[in-house]
Amino acid sequence: MPREENRYVTDLGTLKALAHPLRMKLYRLLFVAGTATASHLAEQVDEAVSLVSYHLRKLAEHGLIEEAEPRSADARERWWQPASDGVSIRDKDFQDAPEKVAAHLAASRLFLEQRAEMYRTYLDERAHWGPEWNAAAHDGESLLRLTAAELAELKQAMQDLLKKYDDQGRAREAAGDTEGREHVALHVYGFPFRV
Repeated sequence: MPREENRYVTDLGTLKALAHPLRMKLYRLLFVAGTATASHLAEQVDEAVSLVSYHLRKLAEHGLIEEAEPRSADARERWWQPASDGVSIRDKDFQDAPEKVAAHLAASRLFLEQRAEMYRTYLDERAHWGPEWNAAAHDGESLLRLTAAELAELKQAMQDLLKKYDDQGRAREAAGDTEGREHVALHVYGFPFRV
């Protein structure tokens, strides 16, 4: 069965399953790795393999990850992979009950905290990346005057541009162009505010 391109999380149970600090880290690491075992992931998060296995099974129960083809001859190893090429959580799917609103808010805050931690780690390690990566890395803030429709249009244009670069990079990597290729996180937020 082909993988979903993007999984829209629309139910509270799946949102709660993903919005657990360790599960979100495991999902992100698995997404970057493509496939991994609980042992591989446990080393990266410094947790017991049994605990990581438990959380991987919870993610699988909600269809966020699935078993992958084994990558070794050891039949005891269980390999996992993301069940889709990404997940999206939309505000509109969690507005019809106070519990859903609260869960969506808690999940959004967790995702923000983890993204900020990723960026803090980069800042702490910046000196080790060298001048080429440091010149390419960026942060910025743009204060725009837009309507909600214009912000939605901007969001779609940015998603299309990111997909183009992701597809291009993956195709080049598959063709053997791996020299200097690293994982790159791009965090973008677009939201209204008043002064």
